[in-house]
Amino acid sequence: MAERSSIFDMIGPIMIGPSSSHTGGVARIGRVARHLFGGLPEKVIITFYNSFSRTYEGHGSDRAIIAGLMDMKTDDERIKTAFEHAKEQGFHYEFKAVFNASSLHPNSIKVQMEKDDLKMSVIGVSRGGGLISIVEIDGFSCNFSAQSPCMIITSEDSHGRAAFITTVIAQEDCNIATMSITRSGKKGTAKVVVELDSPIRPLTLEYMRSVRGIKNIIYLPDLGL
Repeated sequence: MAERSSIFDMIGPIMIGPSSSHTGGVARIGRVARHLFGGLPEKVIITFYNSFSRTYEGHGSDRAIIAGLMDMKTDDERIKTAFEHAKEQGFHYEFKAVFNASSLHPNSIKVQMEKDDLKMSVIGVSRGGGLISIVEIDGFSCNFSAQSPCMIITSEDSHGRAAFITTVIAQEDCNIATMSITRSGKKGTAKVVVELDSPIRPLTLEYMRSVRGIKNIIYLPDLGL
């Protein structure tokens, strides 16, 4: 299916430079990772892959990912001093570089987050012009942009699970923009990612979370990326 783009996507976001791919897109990946995690982690390991591994310091991608994790948008002047703000908040991070990961997009970043007993790993891709894709969560493949409301559902891989999810969403009079399902194995765990054209009600989310077999639902509203 062809990706939808606007003239604003091609121009790129209003941002702190020097590059929409290396700064704007990277900050967006950080913001999405933060919201998937549910807040600012205590400790993060950030791995830059392929072309990013060679340029992330010179192009400010290191500052941008830290800024995004602190929920700064692409036009936030504080991106320039993100390291100082992280220090003030006691936010601990580590950078790594992998120069040749042939299975990953040239502009890929892995964000491994921890706080107390909670751990999460997110891989994002900066595609140019400030556009991003989240391509993996905790080892499960996915592909979403976070430019519209989105549900990430972790559930038992049981018969009729996808039909149940789509039926509930249909009752909300809400269109599904994209939907993907990745399984750990037959009758194992399934990760369902649903991008929506409009928000879903908190009451509906509460109901879905209460259903037997659904382990977790992360809901991302429109983050204004």
